[in-house]
Amino acid sequence: MSFRSLNEIIQICTLEDRSFWEVILEEDISDRGTTREESLSRMQSLYLSMKHADATYEADLKSASKLVGGDGAKITAALEKGILISGPFIGEVMSKALKMGESNACMKKIVAAPTAGSCGVIPAILLTYEEQYHISIDKMLEALYVASGIGEVIAYRAFLSGAAGGCQAEIGSASAMAAGALAYLNGGDADSIIHAAAMSLKNLLGLVCDPVAGLVEVPCVKRNVVGAVNAISCADMAIAGIRSKIPPDEVIDAMRNIGEAMHKSLRETGEGGLAATPTGQEIALIIRE
Repeated sequence: MSFRSLNEIIQICTLEDRSFWEVILEEDISDRGTTREESLSRMQSLYLSMKHADATYEADLKSASKLVGGDGAKITAALEKGILISGPFIGEVMSKALKMGESNACMKKIVAAPTAGSCGVIPAILLTYEEQYHISIDKMLEALYVASGIGEVIAYRAFLSGAAGGCQAEIGSASAMAAGALAYLNGGDADSIIHAAAMSLKNLLGLVCDPVAGLVEVPCVKRNVVGAVNAISCADMAIAGIRSKIPPDEVIDAMRNIGEAMHKSLRETGEGGLAATPTGQEIALIIRE
């Protein structure tokens, strides 16, 4: 049985004196009727796929529409020149988030985390953290269990699809998952994990899904950067002891209510928002022709 709230996970962590990731691992074993070794192996396969997608990025590759491609390499070049204000960690996160989103648009193999449109947020943070802090892959898998537990609750209480709840359900959920995972990696306890997720999701409430020409490219790819950087700031706030005034589960419920209230033109139809601008409509017309 899937977890129905983050509070439920916290209660188990407290009562059984177990870490957040262990509770999620045990739930996966029970839910899928698998073994600990098989669950860990599956999670490792997903993480290695993220690493492979990052390593095989092609800077010269453009999507079929020619709307995206090469921007990840631009950030890498600027980082190497030392001209980014954001610094080496966030700069690398930005680069990886763009590269993963561009690879998705170019039909390369990526990991939907939790969706294809938000595929860059979690890998950008976890891969950069592993590389720059020299963390073992076992620890990174633990962080992925943390992220998946948060995503599981969001999926149950709300949604992960842009068509169902707008981009807040995709980039917002990915950002919440990444924030919780990063808080864990940086020494945060279960309470820090869920409040990092809550603050991250709060910041993106109301974000609409308005893909130009109906393609998961503009503004989707760049929003992966926003989701990733947002997650970093919220993980840091949680580690510093800052807490969400609105309980984490209530934040998720608010996201659901907002998504249900959104007009259909703002839920992945390509009819509203940026897609409805003169330039957005011109791009759509050119692509259709």
